[in-house]
Amino acid sequence: EVVFAYVHSLIERMGTRSSGIEEEKDIFREHDESQYAKEMKEVDVEMSQFTELTTYLGYAILILVGHFRDICAHIFGKSRWSSLIKKKDKTRGIRAAPLFKSWENFYARRLYFRIGDVFNRPISSNPGARIKIIPRELDKETQTFYALKKEEEKECINLGSYNYLGFADNWLETCGDQVLSALKKWPIANGSSRAELGTTVEHTLLEKAIAKFIGKEDCIIFNMGYGTNATTIPALVGKNDLILSDALNHASIIAGCRASGAYVRSFKHNDALALEKALKEAIALGMPRTRRPWNKILVMIEGIYSMEGEICDLKNIAAITKKYKAYLYLDEAHSIGALGPTGRGVCEYANVSPNDVTILMGTFTKSFGGMGGYVAADKSIIQYLRSTCPGFLYHDAMSPLMCSQIFNATNVITNTSFGLDKIQALRTNSNFFRSELIKLGLHVYGNYDSPVIPVLLYNPTKIAAFSRECLKRGLAVVVVGFPATSLVKSRARFCISAAHSKQDLISALETIKEVANLIKIRYAVSPFG
Repeated sequence: EVVFAYVHSLIERMGTRSSGIEEEKDIFREHDESQYAKEMKEVDVEMSQFTELTTYLGYAILILVGHFRDICAHIFGKSRWSSLIKKKDKTRGIRAAPLFKSWENFYARRLYFRIGDVFNRPISSNPGARIKIIPRELDKETQTFYALKKEEEKECINLGSYNYLGFADNWLETCGDQVLSALKKWPIANGSSRAELGTTVEHTLLEKAIAKFIGKEDCIIFNMGYGTNATTIPALVGKNDLILSDALNHASIIAGCRASGAYVRSFKHNDALALEKALKEAIALGMPRTRRPWNKILVMIEGIYSMEGEICDLKNIAAITKKYKAYLYLDEAHSIGALGPTGRGVCEYANVSPNDVTILMGTFTKSFGGMGGYVAADKSIIQYLRSTCPGFLYHDAMSPLMCSQIFNATNVITNTSFGLDKIQALRTNSNFFRSELIKLGLHVYGNYDSPVIPVLLYNPTKIAAFSRECLKRGLAVVVVGFPATSLVKSRARFCISAAHSKQDLISALETIKEVANLIKIRYAVSPFG
């Protein structure tokens, strides 16, 4: 099936070629910020036919070898995976039902665990510009990783953590005194949900501060970023409602859409014209079978797409939703604090009034040095969520100490020149790093000004190779593959921080250049990498 899929796509794209050869330039050349003045500038990349063929072939070999080993395990009754060996339950005389679907089980055993060492790496320091990684060894019998001695930990330049404004590096100087003072006053946990006995003055102060910072009437905070979307969306829409969701929205949005019971349609990623076409059809045709009009239509997008590094076309999308009287839900998990002259997110960046976006959602993980999420909207919507949203009614309340951390981080961003310097440093670092990666001949996704910078690896064998080789050279990176991405677009995702020094970034670029030459991923220089 994989080979047939490749042949089909090859026929459709016959005659296409990768972009031309770009001359390699010195990465130490002084950075010129003026070249990023164009709004929403994005570098287009195209996978060559050779790269596509070898990527599909790599997966085909892994799958064929995996099935061959499964067959041998069934025949000979020997395998390190107990699920492959036929055993009977002594109490019932029958085999217990499998917990996972066959493909999910196969993928985990034969593909994921082959490169399991590049995921879930434990750390032993704060996740700042530099981070300490604890090495692990694999027990082949139990397929479990065991951490080695702390003395063997490895210090690396950190390009994987969400530390956009660098609060992980200077926490004691910026927020430490206030949070430690809150520790003397409040417990670590309230032992209750917000709707019962979990609300403190810290929660109230934070909600007011975020609402003011965002530019909305009111705000509600949650203890978990993923849970913010997963529990808020089902409270807002339901049966006889329509959700128009960007094709590359985050898993938390997908989970919330599925749980809502609403009818869900996706539109082409970040394409305002595709959204307008979908809205026209939805309004003209109405609900399936009955053709009655939808109760409401909710458009769901993200500020910065976490796997693409792409900034949403908010200006055009907001204008279209306003034109057709649809509601707009904007997830700013990666854009709040990171975009705009004062860090107020993609609304400020795109010069769109927050009033043109019905619901502004975001998280405190990336730019505020905290955890949890928020939803900001009109007072009537927030009051409704306080009485209907499961994440508010049933989930344990955010720790008062975390509220204090986020409140003080917001104060630093809003009311100090130091906060503005952090925002500017993040933008400068992100644009410098992105431009130099492109000069190295790598396939880079996303827009300038975005701190999320994905680099395409394509081939499944290069996922582990890139991560391992970078770690050997003192560089901590995050690599991502299927199902978080499409099958043939595995990638490394770099997250830039305001705390990175110029020397940190130059050193990281030298390492990436060395590894890119070693594993052949300079696809803009040659179709063969």
